[in-house]
Amino acid sequence: MSEFPQGFIWGAANAAYQVEGAVAEDGRAPSIWDVFSHEPGKVFRGDNGDIASDQYHRLDGDLDLMAETGLKLFRFSTAWSRVMPDGTGAVNRKGLDYYERMVDGLLARGITPMLTLYHWDLPQALQDRGGWGNRDIAKHFADYVGIVNERLGDRVGYWCTVNEPWCTAFLGHRDGTFAPGLRNEALAIRVVHHQLLAHAFGTERLCTEGTKGKIGLALNLVSEHPASDDPRDVAASRRQDGIENRIFLDPLFKGRYPQDLVEFYEPHTDFSFVADGDLERISRPIDYLGVNYYESHLTKAHPSDPRKASFTYPGARRTAMRIGINPEGLLDVLTRVRREYTKTPILITENGLAFSDYVDPNGEINDTDRIEYWQEHLSALGAAIAAGVDVRGYIAWSFLDNFEWQAGYSVRYGMVFVDYGTQQRKLKASAKWYKTVTATNGAGIPDWKKTQKEREPAVLSPA
Repeated sequence: MSEFPQGFIWGAANAAYQVEGAVAEDGRAPSIWDVFSHEPGKVFRGDNGDIASDQYHRLDGDLDLMAETGLKLFRFSTAWSRVMPDGTGAVNRKGLDYYERMVDGLLARGITPMLTLYHWDLPQALQDRGGWGNRDIAKHFADYVGIVNERLGDRVGYWCTVNEPWCTAFLGHRDGTFAPGLRNEALAIRVVHHQLLAHAFGTERLCTEGTKGKIGLALNLVSEHPASDDPRDVAASRRQDGIENRIFLDPLFKGRYPQDLVEFYEPHTDFSFVADGDLERISRPIDYLGVNYYESHLTKAHPSDPRKASFTYPGARRTAMRIGINPEGLLDVLTRVRREYTKTPILITENGLAFSDYVDPNGEINDTDRIEYWQEHLSALGAAIAAGVDVRGYIAWSFLDNFEWQAGYSVRYGMVFVDYGTQQRKLKASAKWYKTVTATNGAGIPDWKKTQKEREPAVLSPA
């Protein structure tokens, strides 16, 4: 394609716990990830976010790097426990001062701030009171939103209420692999609802109190298909799609939970946690839908248990997280959202590649695999726009290398290399490439049809 639509937004992102460090400074209290990452065996090699990329102490330099890379927007998150250490009540002004420095520093460099209010780091004090399983959390979240908006609402360009609620619900409360590390399927479904309710309450608070920015949330949507035409695989894929996609899209845009999913979960929960009026509030129109895209699945039924299924990734290539690379899945997700759900404008709020990057003997970080990955996905994004999907921007994940949750520091997503021992930063080849993309509004991205060929599996974890 020649270039993206006029006014298209080019950005990058990081999240608070993954980059800030300074976990016990200036009034910040522990979050669930502080506690979880310090539990033996939860994170690779016992890594944690105590220091991470030390952005709390290196903010000005990182802001300069964002400008050098040509970013037009930066998506960051506020740590709830840095703003309100107990999750409710007293406000930590030093925490708000830090985020004000972030917002003002971005604006001074001509970069639009996009503020994510919840990126998985719930204050541990709230977890001790039931966390996302407690309906009261939606009201607490709204109060927190109000505090942040009061200080920053006149300067934030975009608000993202909740990031990837699927991960919080299912990885954190069903599978136990993310904080808070619980394994209770019924609780996970309740957590889905309470996050959507928090999104609704937070959106209402922003609208009622007045804010400059556009409001939405970010869902990690999956391109989901059956592994075969076998009716059992088709049924299993439909259930998986319900858990991955429809459990969020249906209440947000249709004002209801999928009936087949409600029936599937009846042995575990009766959805009595859904109060009158909840779904009307949740389905209130939003300014944009954030789509985080990483995965496509081919689902196969379990041979003996109809409630279970497994999935594989289409294609041969894998990231360092062993996730299959399928840019066509992005086109599939976007056209499906427009066809089945909404014409609400879309922002790609995350898309990126985990790799085992290193500084070579010439002092360079030649992450050409990441450049190829982004080229392919931007080509697919261009095809979606050509098909009529209203996509307004692309936010690469991630800007800095960072603490990657349960994988610790074993993989890197950033376009900027961080030497964690010295905290020195160095632009990777992908950052230099991305600067040309932002400067030319995507001119030179290959046409989608030219990318449709099978490539050799070049992106693999080390043996």
